Amino acid sequence: MQSLTAHVDARKRARGITVMIVLGILILIAFIISMNTGFIRLSPMDLLMTFLGSGTEKQNLILFDFRLPRIVISILIGAGLAVSGCVIQGISRNALADPGILGINAGAGLMVMLFISFYPSTAAAPVFLLPVLALVGAGLTAALIYILAYKRHKGLSPIRILLTGIAVAAGMSAAMIVLTLKLSPEKYQFVATWLAGSIWGTNWKFVLSLLPWIVVLLPFVFYKARVMNVLNLGEELATGLGAPVSREQLKLLAAAVGLAASCVAVSGGIGFVGLIGPHLARRLVGPKHEMLLPTAALVGSLLVIVADTLGRWILQPSEIPTGIVVAVIGAPYFLYLLARTKT
Repeated sequence: MQSLTAHVDARKRARGITVMIVLGILILIAFIISMNTGFIRLSPMDLLMTFLGSGTEKQNLILFDFRLPRIVISILIGAGLAVSGCVIQGISRNALADPGILGINAGAGLMVMLFISFYPSTAAAPVFLLPVLALVGAGLTAALIYILAYKRHKGLSPIRILLTGIAVAAGMSAAMIVLTLKLSPEKYQFVATWLAGSIWGTNWKFVLSLLPWIVVLLPFVFYKARVMNVLNLGEELATGLGAPVSREQLKLLAAAVGLAASCVAVSGGIGFVGLIGPHLARRLVGPKHEMLLPTAALVGSLLVIVADTLGRWILQPSEIPTGIVVAVIGAPYFLYLLARTKT
């Protein structure tokens, strides 16, 4: 019996590794296509020559200063938001939970918007402060949701988390709308674009501001994969197995909030990635978090880079914000999941 179980686990692991390799190849293909997508086209030979240092000044500017930072940020954002959503779904045991629906993105966005209201959005120095400010806003929002949804002796109810998050998100969105009424035309245009989910941080400074958060928090979450497997059994059973449930929940929630906040700081209001990524990954590799978390990161990266590429290609020379493209995919999928939910 044990040998049969080990054989099944080995097959699932092999399947998971195969899925991740395929997703990695798809991301690489999307990466190459995205480098050649835009108002000014670069042929594959132009890309190769530019990478080898033989490109023109114009080609170097387009590739290294505009497109590559945006593509790298798209990959990081997709991974961060998808893993954040996966963690939140695991903690709350709610398949419909994600940072956007629960209002965490809105809390981060509100804090960033307050900052933009008082400082020029083009200032270079505050770029590295944006993830920190977004983390403060998202952290306060997550704490509010946790307090309102938590019941003594009952823990966190999945339905209460979802309803509380939706209510808090509505309040945060209303506050942002009020703030937009007091902005100058230039800042209003920037905020409107940001709220639509446009990847506005398109230079290497924004990559450097986001990268430390992803590099630190993603390995931490991956390390906690087995803990998340235990937490999915329910609070009573997890406590019986010796897991410090409340402490681990807070650690994982803090990591999820940090990932979502840092991504929102440079991507704007991109929603549904934290919902779609974990669900598609779960269908591909199953519910065990050792394979689910990295697969969700790859699915999220692929989703955002494809959405961003489509947004730049469909209405050239104009652009459709990445958040709108993702929403076109995510909204029907959310309604589908909602229709399948029994409670």
